[in-house]
Amino acid sequence: MGWVISITGLHFIFTWAGLFNTYIYSMDYKILTRAGANPGPAHGPPLSAWIPPPQLLAVERRSNSVQVKAAADSITESSDDESFVSKFKDTLVLALLFGLWILFNIYFNIYNKQVLKVFPYPATVTAAQFAVGTVFVILMWTSNLYKRPKITGAQLVAILPLAVVHALGNLFTNMSLGKVSVSFTHTIKAMEPFFSVLLSAMFLGEVPNIWIISSLIPIVGGVGLASMTEASFNWAGFWSAMASNLTNQSRNVLSKKLMVKKEESMDNITLFSVITIMSFILSAPVSIFMEGVKFTPSFLQSAGLNVNQVYTWSFIAALCYHAYQQVSYMILQRVSPVTHSVGNCVKRVVVIVTSVLFFRTPVSPINSLGTGVALAGVFLYSRVTSTKPKTV
Repeated sequence: MGWVISITGLHFIFTWAGLFNTYIYSMDYKILTRAGANPGPAHGPPLSAWIPPPQLLAVERRSNSVQVKAAADSITESSDDESFVSKFKDTLVLALLFGLWILFNIYFNIYNKQVLKVFPYPATVTAAQFAVGTVFVILMWTSNLYKRPKITGAQLVAILPLAVVHALGNLFTNMSLGKVSVSFTHTIKAMEPFFSVLLSAMFLGEVPNIWIISSLIPIVGGVGLASMTEASFNWAGFWSAMASNLTNQSRNVLSKKLMVKKEESMDNITLFSVITIMSFILSAPVSIFMEGVKFTPSFLQSAGLNVNQVYTWSFIAALCYHAYQQVSYMILQRVSPVTHSVGNCVKRVVVIVTSVLFFRTPVSPINSLGTGVALAGVFLYSRVTSTKPKTV
């Protein structure tokens, strides 16, 4: 009895559904007829009208696949756009860092030279520059601008020789700047690759190939040609710049030989910050021993100097010195050493040209030729070392 009722109920439902569908279809038929359309037979749609044909299913499948492919292409394009934006930002930041590196270096050399012209005490100037750098590092660590490192005793022992040669390198540079022109000091400092090759061969066993040796010839020849025709030439300034080359490249060699363990290593910026503090601790007593206490207002006034002007110039020079060194290490973390070397060559060219224009340094054609040949040799050296085969 129950199944009879169920069949009757289902029959009733389907009957009323069919009547309702016929009614709706007839209403649509009347409306379309009045509008002048040809809707087809007035009775309800055939059963085939409710079942989509195979062609329609194929079209729908193709449409779905096209939509999926379009969505995938959209995701890929979005990823490419994000990658392009990221690369563009990195390139922009790198260009900004190179610009700041050159700008800080220009200001350092100009203000430092002006200080040394009226205050001929390079050891005191060197200690003051490390003092400003030390204050800057402490402020950077205490304000959490950069993470304060945890330094071990083994690291300090390893860094100490680096701090010694770093302090000597800056001292000799200031001694040279106080004796000769800025352009001539930087022309002599273009011989850094020569000392790098020499010290690496002596202490690291790195034998240079014929191409590296060939690139050193124009460097040495250019510096010699510029020295012969330099208007401000004197031997104290020349040998001070040479000693600066020797100590700076010794720092690079020592950093390879006295490297701390890998698990205890620190990044370049932290390493330079620690070296700056240690250099100040080393240079302060040396400056007092060599030159006495010469940086007091009373001494500057007795020497007939403008105290505020000397202090201002010294502070700007010290700040720019620390800033360009920090930026240099930031660049080195982003690019290869070869790219950094090429950038350093470009920086030296800009500093030489700027100093010649600012101080109106007399330059002869032969002097210009010698400087150009030396800098071209530095560029060739950087390119040759980039293609040097790695030793196994």
